[in-house]
Amino acid sequence: MFDWKKPTVQMLGRWQPWHDGHQALFNRCVAKTGQVVIQVRDVQGASGGDGQDDNPFDWDLVCENIENGLSRDGFKRGVEYEIMLVPNIVNITYGRGVGYAFDEEVGPGLPLWLPNGTIIIEELEAFAKDTELKARYMRVKTPHLTKG
Repeated sequence: MFDWKKPTVQMLGRWQPWHDGHQALFNRCVAKTGQVVIQVRDVQGASGGDGQDDNPFDWDLVCENIENGLSRDGFKRGVEYEIMLVPNIVNITYGRGVGYAFDEEVGPGLPLWLPNGTIIIEELEAFAKDTELKARYMRVKTPHLTKG
């Protein structure tokens, strides 16, 4: 039985159609906590641009495709996973006192260091500088951004 209080991996996407790449991603996710919430963005009929019909599937068909795909590997809805319809989410920001957050508008994989995270970063930098000084390293500075 799916446990709503247990740590759970979140998968968010259109899932149109569910394919082997999604299946592989699910397998990696479920291995982390034993259960996954698959969130389906409500994009039926929404277009990615002029003349495109790239979101043709309705909620029922998306769910059916996901369930059929996962059943091939023995997974059952309500046990290892749940499916949830969500709005057309295009940005996620998280971080609750953990010291960092990620925001796709800043850039994928680029952490925003919050106060607690900044303390950790500064302590690590101080330790590194002290270690380098004791080993007689000479520090240099280089540009953060370059042409290439």
